[in-house]
Amino acid sequence: MSPQAVRPVTPAASPVAAATPVPATAPAAVVAGTITAPVAPTPTASTGSTTANAPATTVNANAASTTTVTTMTAGATTAAATTTAATTAFTPVEPTRTAATTGTVRTALAPAAPDSEGQPGPTAALPGLPQALSTRARTLAGAVRRRCADLARIESPSGDAPRLDALAEELAAGFRATGATVHREPGPAGDHLVLQWEGRDESLPHLLVVGHHDTVWPAGILTDWPVTEQDGTLSGPGVVDMKGGLAILEGAFALLADLGQRPHRTVRLVVVSDEEVGSPDGRRLVERQLRDAAAVLGLEPPHPDGRLKTARRGSTRVRLTVTGREAHAGNDAADGVSAVDELVDQLVAVRGLVSFPGTELNAGRISGGSRANVVAGRAEAELGLRFSTTEAQRRTLDNLARLTALRPGARVRTEVLSSRPAWPERSANPLLRHVRSLAAVLGQQLDGGPAGGAGDTNLPGSRGLPTLDGFGAVGGGAHARHEHIRIDQLAPRIALLAALLAVPLPRLRDRSEG
Repeated sequence: MSPQAVRPVTPAASPVAAATPVPATAPAAVVAGTITAPVAPTPTASTGSTTANAPATTVNANAASTTTVTTMTAGATTAAATTTAATTAFTPVEPTRTAATTGTVRTALAPAAPDSEGQPGPTAALPGLPQALSTRARTLAGAVRRRCADLARIESPSGDAPRLDALAEELAAGFRATGATVHREPGPAGDHLVLQWEGRDESLPHLLVVGHHDTVWPAGILTDWPVTEQDGTLSGPGVVDMKGGLAILEGAFALLADLGQRPHRTVRLVVVSDEEVGSPDGRRLVERQLRDAAAVLGLEPPHPDGRLKTARRGSTRVRLTVTGREAHAGNDAADGVSAVDELVDQLVAVRGLVSFPGTELNAGRISGGSRANVVAGRAEAELGLRFSTTEAQRRTLDNLARLTALRPGARVRTEVLSSRPAWPERSANPLLRHVRSLAAVLGQQLDGGPAGGAGDTNLPGSRGLPTLDGFGAVGGGAHARHEHIRIDQLAPRIALLAALLAVPLPRLRDRSEG
């Protein structure tokens, strides 16, 4: 389905775009009283410097008339004409004029020349694209860092609908300012977002991006663990998983807007509110958008060394519930059946059932009983299971479903709370090859490898759709108190995502695959 468009409004400036450094030598453009993102100049022989070293400046409607800006409206962007190398390297199209801006020019990416295999080369016909993207990404990196910090300061634990909805509103505003139409999809534990950016070629299948705005951290965590910047890192709850990825994507769209560009094809983004608990409701939205998708990208953090994620283990959350019989622990202990004792023995037995290679069990939460002088009448455990193969996942869950009580009078029930299929590694990966080639022309070295964790990319990956994850912020410590992102890696990630959005995709599947 296509996301439902919101009522037409004049978008406010993106929080990323509006806070970026601005060169002070070209005329300003104003749309509905809002001055939006600047276009950064490239280095010249006469100056030998770039605006990446300029002090940050907040852009507002009272800015001096010597400010170069880009105006952004929903579904289209216009860029102020400049003579810098970053923009003149693109092929111009007919001038676009509006009531508020005149003489502005949209630039269009020319089709890429085919490579030796007959596929379009990533930037063969775009000699200025790598420099333009890299230069502007360095200028935007500071605003993206601040955006990530601001998002992390909006606590959003899974299951806390009011907090998740507040963050969803903030995200919607930021993405809407970069040209997205936004649809909020109600969920039982917080709203999800479905966003869409129109592409230059609407006849092509869409590119799907998946992310989430819930975190594992409880409300109030910022009291003793505030968001901090130190020694080249930004740390805090949720910065790497995955508010950094959301901020980077916003920066990539702001970058394209600065260059007067739209994505090559329609881009849809699904941001779910329940990924950290297995996307029990959000999965339906991801699944709905998989239809006719050309490829799927995930905003989860990459491997700590920056490599993308090319496969993921399957995961399942299981609740093990034991019912016993309460009794006085001193006077009538023999009349009782301890649910806690039964659960402990069941967990030992479950350890023996999880024996397939690549399968792991984590007893993440245990509760039960009421008082020390009462034989426990109820106990439960929430288990997290990881699987390397679909077969191991099926056989393990079958074993758990057949658990029986070890004590007379006890009852055991197994309930699957959420499940994601294994996404296996594939020998041929044209999407990874394409991204590697884009990274190379941007001066980056990039590769990929399988990951132990699971996420919303498991679903398309398990079905054979061209899928890559790990386009979020480079860092480490997800779900741990040392969670952090590397500030120096923000600009390369912004440039890479912008390039991937702007450049045509090669053929990723055989025609026989559809």
